[in-house]
Amino acid sequence: MTLVSGWGRFPVVDSDVLRPRSFAAVGDAVSAGTVARGSGRAYGDAAIGAVRTVAMTGFDRVRSFDPATGRVRLEAGVLLSDLIDTFGPRGFLPFVVPGTRFVSVGGAIAADVHGKNHHCEGGFGRYVDSLLLRTGQGDVIEASREQNSDAFFATVGGMGLTGIILEATMRLRRVETGWIRERVISASDLDAAMRALEASNDATYSVAWIDCVARGRDLGRSLIYLGEHAGRDELAEGVDAFPVGRSSGLSVPVDLPSMALNRTSVRAFNELYYRMGARRAGGSHVVSLYPYFFPLDSIGDWNRIYGKRGFLQHQCVIPEANARAVLGDILDRVARRGDASFLAVLKKLGQGDGILSFPLPGYTLALDFPVKGDILNFLDEIDRLVVAAGGRLYLAKDARQSRATFAAGYPALQRFNAIRKSLDPAGNIRSKLSQRLLDEV
Repeated sequence: MTLVSGWGRFPVVDSDVLRPRSFAAVGDAVSAGTVARGSGRAYGDAAIGAVRTVAMTGFDRVRSFDPATGRVRLEAGVLLSDLIDTFGPRGFLPFVVPGTRFVSVGGAIAADVHGKNHHCEGGFGRYVDSLLLRTGQGDVIEASREQNSDAFFATVGGMGLTGIILEATMRLRRVETGWIRERVISASDLDAAMRALEASNDATYSVAWIDCVARGRDLGRSLIYLGEHAGRDELAEGVDAFPVGRSSGLSVPVDLPSMALNRTSVRAFNELYYRMGARRAGGSHVVSLYPYFFPLDSIGDWNRIYGKRGFLQHQCVIPEANARAVLGDILDRVARRGDASFLAVLKKLGQGDGILSFPLPGYTLALDFPVKGDILNFLDEIDRLVVAAGGRLYLAKDARQSRATFAAGYPALQRFNAIRKSLDPAGNIRSKLSQRLLDEV
């Protein structure tokens, strides 16, 4: 057995980890309590098998590519960084990327990851045409919107619980460059931030960084980053059309002490960050796609900032009608505690495509907390606000929500369970997350 965790490093649990090298070996690896794992960037326990974890990163080959349509067929272990590095210089990028490029295609489908463009272009699953799925009962099926459609829509956003994704066919976006035309808006409080996001509905990309320790009249003050793909004519002479995603060389070599993230340090960082961002507000400028989409990828092992006990991300979505009041209440409670990190993000979302896809029309707020003190009880309080508002939590970031919170947030759960059972009557596909939230006990 091996100690395994998600990116949040909480919880840390035992699992038998297998690394098959062929699709036949993947089938042989499936037994009671098995789930697939990509690059391990799910924050909680979703990619840890109840008994056995099948690591898929060895399946990293591109099977075919059609430059006329941007359609690519690839194995599930291919990373988004591989897609960007390989096809970017050819004029193609994924339609949707999350906050890190080090996510496998299989994992991106299983979580139906969303990016800064969900409000207008949807999630990752929208651009998947078909997938090859190894079910828990041993069948290998092709699933799409037209063929085995129940399996397809249960797999998109289904957190790996319908089987092991082996391959996928997806569409890439044609682009002229790997640069983003960015515009920064400074918002003095939460109302201003939400007005700015509403007014920017026609922007392809939009996201707000929120100062989660600001209080009083500054509650929810933010920097909103809008983005569009830049054309060749917008680049300075001599600038390569597609930049190289180099590592900064920075990393966090050791677990920081728990006292490193405290009210004083976070407040000081946020004050500096807000002032620096506000100076850039107003005009537009061209930036590489890497810092725009993946600002933390330049820092190796950044999750060690939170110490050896790890951290929890609480990411909720609140329906638009209730968003202002509930988000204000959440941010006020967080600011009064003072122990949330500097990584606080607000975005607008549209409707998700999968049966268990996280997004719904409204606002999503993501907050990171070090694991210490009474944080679990505090997050239970926040969950109650989310449920009362008709919202839900993102399974790819979750490590501790209750069954009641989960069931309240996902009304299509009964349909998902029926499809899952039809694909896997013996219940072989199970993760630590499904044990916690779904499986019979």
